[in-house]
Amino acid sequence: MHKSFSKLFEPVNIGKVTVKNRIAMAPMEIIGMINPDGSIMQRAIDYYIERAKGDVGLIISGLFKVENDIDPLVYGQPLVSSAALPSFAELSEAVHSFGAKIFIQLTAGYGRTASPSELRGQPVSASATPNYWDPALTCRELSTEEVERLVKAFGEAATIVKMAGIDGIELHGHEGYLFDQFTTAVWNRRADKFGGDLKGRLTLPIETLNIIKKTVGKDFPVQYRFGLKHYMKGTNAKGILPGEEYKEAGRDIDEGLEMAALLEKAGFDSLHVDAGCYESWYWAHPPMYQEHGCMVDMAEKVKKVVKIPVLAVGRLGIPELAEGIIEDGKADIVALGRALLADPGWPIKVQEGKTEDIRPCLGCHDGCMGRIMEGKTLSCAVNFATGREKLYQLRPALKPKKVLVVGGGVAGMEAARVAALVEHKVTLYEKGKSLGGHLIEASVPDFKQDLRRLNDWYKNQLQKLGIEIKLETKVTPELVERENPDEVFVATGSNFIKPDILGIERSNVVTAIDLLLGKGKMGDSVLVVGGGLIGCETALWLAKQGTMVTIVEILPELMIAGLPVPHENRMMLLELLAANNVNILTNTGIQEVIAEGAITSSEIFNERTIKADTVVLALGLKPDDELYESLRRKVAHLHVLGDCREPRNIMGAIWDSYEVAHLI
Repeated sequence: MHKSFSKLFEPVNIGKVTVKNRIAMAPMEIIGMINPDGSIMQRAIDYYIERAKGDVGLIISGLFKVENDIDPLVYGQPLVSSAALPSFAELSEAVHSFGAKIFIQLTAGYGRTASPSELRGQPVSASATPNYWDPALTCRELSTEEVERLVKAFGEAATIVKMAGIDGIELHGHEGYLFDQFTTAVWNRRADKFGGDLKGRLTLPIETLNIIKKTVGKDFPVQYRFGLKHYMKGTNAKGILPGEEYKEAGRDIDEGLEMAALLEKAGFDSLHVDAGCYESWYWAHPPMYQEHGCMVDMAEKVKKVVKIPVLAVGRLGIPELAEGIIEDGKADIVALGRALLADPGWPIKVQEGKTEDIRPCLGCHDGCMGRIMEGKTLSCAVNFATGREKLYQLRPALKPKKVLVVGGGVAGMEAARVAALVEHKVTLYEKGKSLGGHLIEASVPDFKQDLRRLNDWYKNQLQKLGIEIKLETKVTPELVERENPDEVFVATGSNFIKPDILGIERSNVVTAIDLLLGKGKMGDSVLVVGGGLIGCETALWLAKQGTMVTIVEILPELMIAGLPVPHENRMMLLELLAANNVNILTNTGIQEVIAEGAITSSEIFNERTIKADTVVLALGLKPDDELYESLRRKVAHLHVLGDCREPRNIMGAIWDSYEVAHLI
């Protein structure tokens, strides 16, 4: 064991269950890995086994409902039932073989946070309150009898969970879901025993705890997950950004600490502490714009008022950060979510001191929450095999081949890495001076440093695999013919689109790429043309440096064209733009670039001059497919990957490359 991380690998008890180390897998929904009867598919078992094999001490499953009549969803949610017991048993037996413990997360339901399209009837809640997704739709207040039936269902579910050999239960009490709606005054205005003051509002989770303990025994651990603070300005209002001074409309820290003490007194065995709700989803699901360890202070505050174990969460994938949390007594266990999607072997690599081999999570949400919101199976942008571990397991090729990879961006590096792992002989060519492609300029903003970590990880992996890398070498058809490879991967990336606009060649015009690379002049005021993700992130980077920034976007909203930007990322980025005083002009196009800025037109103004020292182009990318077109009638085993095939995002580039390279 590496001495720098010894605290992470000390055992800890939750009730009478001993967890071998201080690393937990945070709960994440396993949409797409559930059978219609509520049982989990083999691919879900494989998914959890991979994390147990990676030496996680405690696995907390994604949420499972205990009933589907009171808060009735149409499809897609796992349900604890007798049909689920055999698969739960297989799961527990498998993870126990690797020394891990497993808790099943049980939920009371979604309540006001359920999308109306997913419901079989009217949404419900603790009290009549607007639905989050459709505020015009009012949720029905659950009757006392319905809540009591819900409590009873937890006892029945606990019986199944224990019979399956599961080690404990986590109650899903955070993020504004139904448990949270009952415990929070802004959503709970009930007059029965489930409402009133804080003690009354805690009746639902405490009665749930009691029936579980009564049904399966007092020594069966029950953990409660809750947000110490909601970071919300009001129901269906915006969230509160880090450092923003604003009156809390939901639960604030003082009440959260009182709640923690009451939960401990009631008999909960441990507390899993985060922050946020749907109005501030960027806390419960922190994107790259949040700092690593963004919610550790929540756990630290709770740790001071309770004696039971406290779990911390919130972008804790930096090993030194995780170790420091345990060493400094800020929490007893660190819960990793997306970090374990990106790299299931995180614990083992930390234990062995091989932290440079940890593949970093980007906080992009493209492969996890973004896919879940689209009804797709959970996976990971940087780890194609997540959620399909057996299906896409890498195996040695039947016949090693000579592989030529053109392009040292993320698609080319992933293709080279995977091809080498299946034992092909790989040479990678890059016309530039260094590897990285668009990762180089994309990692310039301070809030995108994880992209630099990803690029460093790739460079390290390619070196360890002994891949021959030829920089500052432009590949031509003649070079390919001379090398005579068995397989050719063309991953030459993409170039920025330059529109046909009068004045576009002026010296005050620069692409976002060149500006980030320091090649363009940046004045005191900047006009960003294009309100997609690249334009918005560039605008935020500029504004944080004190520049006056205006975004011009032809569409009615920012970030609505092209690939969808995950909800929590878009929400936080929009609020950050507003907080940094970025001026936004939608339904507006550029007519001409002039020395003083640009002439725009919109439905409101026929023509309008926007003054700016610099005009930055962020209008999207087009494939750099010249080499591919010159080769496609000459080379038999030719593959086009990443932006060269179709400009998308990092996930698209990595997934293209893994899919093809592991099969050649």
